[in-house]
Amino acid sequence: MFREVRRKDRILDRESAIRLLETGEYGFLAMTGVDGYGYGIPINYVKRGDAIYFHCAPEGYKLDCLRENPRVSFTVVGRTQVEPGKFTTGYESAMAFGEIRMDLPEEERREALRTLVGKYSATFSEIGEKYIEKSFHRTNVLRLDICYISGKCKRL
Repeated sequence: MFREVRRKDRILDRESAIRLLETGEYGFLAMTGVDGYGYGIPINYVKRGDAIYFHCAPEGYKLDCLRENPRVSFTVVGRTQVEPGKFTTGYESAMAFGEIRMDLPEEERREALRTLVGKYSATFSEIGEKYIEKSFHRTNVLRLDICYISGKCKRL
């Protein structure tokens, strides 16, 4: 179902692609818009096991799109290095493909939010817990169930 990377010399091994998905600061969630155009957004996330979690508002265009077609791709770009005199760029990137689940149980949503706090605000876990409780009713959590991972890189 998924195409192989054309440039075999640029394949990022699976372990490195997974590590990049685990450590990246943010990524781009790509989906099909309700109008038929592609729709991609930069978004914070956290990877846990074979899933990636995102938080968002309980309503909006992104959710409308995902209700129509939950199949998505998610891309994280790691280090990049432009080499102007060589007309090239060094890079590393990883892509995860899968389906979004939107109606998660309350405890899974809370745990995902705690994991997000741990990733982005680890030294503020107590305040993070209070923030989760205060805004829980107006926060949705999405889970991307990963079915395929691919990575590419160009080392300079």
